[in-house]
Amino acid sequence: MKRWRTEGFTRRRGLAAALSLVVLAIAAGRPTGGSAQSASPASASLSRERLERVGDYIRNEIAAGTMPGAVILIQQHGRPVYFESFGVRDVESRRPMTPDTIFRLYSMSKPVTSVAAMMLVDDGMLSLEDPVAKYIPAFANVKVGVEKTDESGKPQLSLEPLSRPITIEDLLRHTSGLTYGFYGETAVRKIYDSSDIYAGDFDNATFVERLAKLPLADQPGTRWDYGHSTDVLGRVIEVISGQTLFQFEKQRLLDPLGMSETAFFVADAAQRPRIAEPMPHDRLTRPVAGIKDPTLPRRWESGGAGMVGTIRDYARFAQMLLNGGTLDGKRYLKPQTIALMASDHIGPETKIIHDPFYFPGETSGFGLGFAVRTAVPANTSWALDEYRWDGAAGTSFFVDPRDDMFAIFMVQAPSQGGRLQTALRTLIYEALERKD
Repeated sequence: MKRWRTEGFTRRRGLAAALSLVVLAIAAGRPTGGSAQSASPASASLSRERLERVGDYIRNEIAAGTMPGAVILIQQHGRPVYFESFGVRDVESRRPMTPDTIFRLYSMSKPVTSVAAMMLVDDGMLSLEDPVAKYIPAFANVKVGVEKTDESGKPQLSLEPLSRPITIEDLLRHTSGLTYGFYGETAVRKIYDSSDIYAGDFDNATFVERLAKLPLADQPGTRWDYGHSTDVLGRVIEVISGQTLFQFEKQRLLDPLGMSETAFFVADAAQRPRIAEPMPHDRLTRPVAGIKDPTLPRRWESGGAGMVGTIRDYARFAQMLLNGGTLDGKRYLKPQTIALMASDHIGPETKIIHDPFYFPGETSGFGLGFAVRTAVPANTSWALDEYRWDGAAGTSFFVDPRDDMFAIFMVQAPSQGGRLQTALRTLIYEALERKD
């Protein structure tokens, strides 16, 4: 499997693997996003001249052979400031990259699922304090795998009972103890990797029942550990709504937002030429989070890593977040709910440990579905309180309420995501002209 790096991962040499954190975003159809309801719209503006450096950087990367092409949208004050397509979708077909190109979103599915869950919280049908076992009883008796050594010094895995139930908040902030098996070398991750939880063509109900038979990597609420938490959250949504995850998201979120091309696979074979592909030498050689290719039909609607979509669709979603939960006059979440999601829920006061694979990085905490910037990195002008996430194939986005902007970067370059993310974010903020 190709390895990709995140902002946090690059600070930890010697750690193999996992999901990239990139940052950028876009608007919709013709990318306009409705009126912004964030901080002072006149406080800062982006220089179009300086933003040309973003395009120069992307073109240079394409010329160097790190990616076939990309689409980027930077939107401020409800309007696109920089929206460009570069290169080709696929070096073999040579079809040009366009705004309607379909991308594998992988973990950029997580914010969508998290928002869907918080809509149920706003509806009064779900509480952050609810035990997951209330909706999925199999999680009532799940065990925690604790690595110990026996009398002879040999390692062994002890299965211990829960010290407290897994909660909905744990699923949203990745403190459930659920992990992934495709990176890391701990005993529990090895059990995940060698298990049959991905066997056959299964649905969400079957998947979570399989998952509950595996040990947790940690006691709930003790460690940030990136894994299948959002997949379980997707099943909770199904149980409460009586719909499949996609049916619920389509009815309550995707269709109302106009995200008509966001789904769990590409259903129409005639649309497959629109799918972007990585460079031949940079393709994922094994499934990510159990999914070999999100574009292919399957019953499993993975809320954590299963979606595909376009930049135009995701821009609608990002603008809704930036607006405090509304778009085009329709409210999706309360503004205080957006603020709650974009707040750090694993700060020092919680005593929650950061896993060695802590992908948000040293200057970020984690909210309810997003990484949240808690400190500005040295020698940067990045925004405090910006929130974001990305996907394993290289896609990424960030929302910056302070400067009333968001950015989305769509690319299929698994091994390049973190590096591209850092460089592009830096160029974007270098183009920002603040008014005192």
